Amino acid sequence: MATEQKAFDHTAKTQLDIMDQVQTPPLGRTLSYWIGGIFLLVVLSLFLPWTQNIRSEGVLTALTPQDRPQTVEATIAGRIEEWHVMEGAFVQQGDTIASLSEIKEKYMDPNLLARLGEQLQAKQASGEATEAKAQALQEQIQALREGLTFSLQKARNKVDQIRLKLQSDSMDVVAQRTELLIAQDQFARQENLYQQGLKSLTELEQRRLKLQEAQAKLVSLRNKYAATQAELQNARTELNSLQAEYADKVAKAEAELSATRSYVYGTQAEIAKLQNEYSSTQLRNQYYQIVAPQNGYVVQTLKAGIGETIKEGEALATIMPQDPELAAELYVDALDLPLIQRGDAVRLQFEGWPTLVFSGWPGASFGTFAGRVAVIDNTGTNGKYRMLVVPDPGREPWPEQLRVGSGVYGWAMLKTVPIWYELWRQLNDFPPDYTGGKNTATTPPEKAAKTTAGKE
Repeated sequence: MATEQKAFDHTAKTQLDIMDQVQTPPLGRTLSYWIGGIFLLVVLSLFLPWTQNIRSEGVLTALTPQDRPQTVEATIAGRIEEWHVMEGAFVQQGDTIASLSEIKEKYMDPNLLARLGEQLQAKQASGEATEAKAQALQEQIQALREGLTFSLQKARNKVDQIRLKLQSDSMDVVAQRTELLIAQDQFARQENLYQQGLKSLTELEQRRLKLQEAQAKLVSLRNKYAATQAELQNARTELNSLQAEYADKVAKAEAELSATRSYVYGTQAEIAKLQNEYSSTQLRNQYYQIVAPQNGYVVQTLKAGIGETIKEGEALATIMPQDPELAAELYVDALDLPLIQRGDAVRLQFEGWPTLVFSGWPGASFGTFAGRVAVIDNTGTNGKYRMLVVPDPGREPWPEQLRVGSGVYGWAMLKTVPIWYELWRQLNDFPPDYTGGKNTATTPPEKAAKTTAGKE
């Protein structure tokens, strides 16, 4: 019995030792508690709010074109003679950056402007003289037309005068014929009386002499009448030829006037060309000095050395305007473009700035800054659309140390959803929820500013 009891006790003790070894160790129990707690925490965290966002990258730029970096170009071709600034120097509008000298043979004459002025004055004097000649021709034509009027009137008066003279001569001829008839009758009677012995031969000869005189006078008057007729015909012919004569003179004067006017117009064209060349040369002299278009800093000189030649429109230096109005230039996919509108809130992370980012919890992020969408392009490039984000006036200001060209990351804040929904959406590659133009994730500016200030 004693032996059996000892064997039973030994067996029981062995079983108890085995059972002690089978029990869960304290470390394992603690680990299981932690795992359960973490799992419960993960499950509960799936119901936490998460702000959907669209992530994009870009660079800092200026909102307006005049605030962006610009190149200073040479308006004319030339040779660099002197640099007046260094890289990094601040220049004001109108300050000289570089001086050029002429390389075109046409403009190398140092007295070119004076010579062009002399040519212009000479051509203007020639034009004035030609205009005076044209004016004189106009007066000559007017005088010819007035002379035609006077000559025609004079010729008409002469015709009328000769016609009256012709009438007078005709009357003289008629009177002389009557006188001749009377002389013939008297001679006949005198001859009868002579034959009867009542008159002497001397008286008969006197009557014959008077008859011959009457006949001669009649012939003379007839000749005079014929001459007057011829003179009247000549006067009428002269009257008719006056218009042709003066028309020929006026036509010649008008042809010369037209030629003179043509020369005047040609001279005016040459004067305009010389004036244009003179003004262009005068303006070209101003382009030998390359000046700053606005206040800013010389970022980089694109040409080096002295004596280097440049072409028209070739860049010499790059200037960054002073105090530009900064904006973040971000690019978003075409798939996300309908979800963003002007005025939507954007959180920004600037390169070189210490940042702790929780994209879904913008209030818990550190080192990010608020912005608003100001511009969205209507056309895309390679499936990307550009948008410009400006500082939100109701939130924290952007750092003063920012420079144009530095990198920037942005998160466009959208709708607030549970975390499990966001995980499900991303696993299925669904786009974020459309907010209908209302940004439900944005908090009031005052509250958000206080939250951010407390975090930072």
